[in-house]
Amino acid sequence: MPDIVLAADTKRSTGSSNSRRLRHTGRVPAVVYGHGIEATSVSVDARQLRSALSTSAGTNVVLELDIEGTHHMAMAKVIDHHPVRHTIAHVDFLVVNRNEKVTADVPLTLIGDAEAVKRDGGVVDQTMHTIPLTMLPGQIPDAIEVDVTDLEPGGFIRVGDIKLPAGVETDLDPETPVVSAAHASEVGEEISAEGEAAAEGEAAGEAPAEGATAEATDGAESSAEGS
Repeated sequence: MPDIVLAADTKRSTGSSNSRRLRHTGRVPAVVYGHGIEATSVSVDARQLRSALSTSAGTNVVLELDIEGTHHMAMAKVIDHHPVRHTIAHVDFLVVNRNEKVTADVPLTLIGDAEAVKRDGGVVDQTMHTIPLTMLPGQIPDAIEVDVTDLEPGGFIRVGDIKLPAGVETDLDPETPVVSAAHASEVGEEISAEGEAAAEGEAAGEAPAEGATAEATDGAESSAEGS
């Protein structure tokens, strides 16, 4: 079983008001489902949950969920956050089987220095930051490294170029770009285009502002005349 144990309390009432009261006591409402387990409403300690999700595995950590003395291997498949405080508001725990594959979005980390791109004055652009992978629960990597050392100006690194660990797969099209290297001339053109777009936006924004001021002035004058 996983090293991280999280106790889940089944004694909670459902409903938004009850969930708010629960959060005020330092607990997070959650639901547990999967592998023949009927969907069950539970709550977990907020501090322990944050600690569990703060390991190198991040939100892909495989937990040992203790439900009234019965232990289940589980993952946090859906995590909802408060829109303002950004604290965890609700979690969906999926019970998994150590012998059945699961899917998880794993971070992509760039390593190495693209010296050829630097000499050209270009830039390396990471177009994909996570990759959906399929593997057994015990094989979920913390991250997948993408080596950009040999990247040339104008070149690409695609999904098919990434070396995945044994037993780990992805359903993405192998031609999907992960990293690209732009020439210096392309970078200059992009900066110029962005500058022109910003200037046009500012110019377009000034006219409505002046019009709005005029309308406000006219409205104030009309009001004064009416009184």
